[in-house]
Amino acid sequence: MTDMMPPKDYEELIRLIHERHDQMSKTYQRISVFLTQNPNEVAVQSVNAIAERCGIHASSFVRFAQALGYKGFKELQALFQRRLATAAPGFEARVKLLETELHTSGGRSELSFLSDLVVRDIASLQEMLNDIRQEDLVHAATLFQEAETVYLVGQMRSLPVVELMRYQLTMIGKRCILLDSAGGLSTYVARTMGPRDVLMAVSFRFYAKEVVSIVEEAGARGVGIVAISDSTLSPLAKSATVLFPVPEHDYTFSRSLAAPMCLAQALTVAVAARVQQNVEAPRIPTVTGT
Repeated sequence: MTDMMPPKDYEELIRLIHERHDQMSKTYQRISVFLTQNPNEVAVQSVNAIAERCGIHASSFVRFAQALGYKGFKELQALFQRRLATAAPGFEARVKLLETELHTSGGRSELSFLSDLVVRDIASLQEMLNDIRQEDLVHAATLFQEAETVYLVGQMRSLPVVELMRYQLTMIGKRCILLDSAGGLSTYVARTMGPRDVLMAVSFRFYAKEVVSIVEEAGARGVGIVAISDSTLSPLAKSATVLFPVPEHDYTFSRSLAAPMCLAQALTVAVAARVQQNVEAPRIPTVTGT
């Protein structure tokens, strides 16, 4: 146990977790990510239930709390419970409510698979809408508007997000370069970014190493970075000028891109409104020919 004074409120706790995250063990890092992504669930579930969801023994959660100065996990959990008194409903609560409203619960079938994904996507979108800050959207849109060139990077399942942004930003007249991993040149092309350029990076657990490397190197050179990731503890967070954390929840097979795609489109529409000087009804042109 430690003699340090434990954080007295939720915000102070999260700040301490961020400060210590890089020095934590892999197990403690996994616990940290779960706590920061699921604060409402942490408030109402038992330590055994939380541990089972994480695939980590409950005793590790107790030791984690003690390492932060608490007597045990319940003392740490009390901070989450006080926060819940004024917080919006959590992801799981939204899912249950939507299932009731849409009558989607039931046996396994092809239609039920679709229903499950739709319900979870609606819940994720509602959660994102509550959590995204107006000032971050303004900051990101300003960076894109003023950038000489927008570089975009995302690999594996994050690639569709930056592909969509490249298309939309190009159609409104912004010069864009997609850091394509084909040919192994993306790291070298990224090094051509200048101080008047901006990097848009998208990566989720288990973060693509090349994307993380490009973001860290760009950040060290002072390049403006807008990032979409799954957590404020993401390896993209430290280098990002603006970070949009879009927490990912457990999907049975493939985690959906509905929320990050929606966020990416919102950013490009915000830029379009500025470029076109048309705040009321900005338009992203589409290709009509073949």
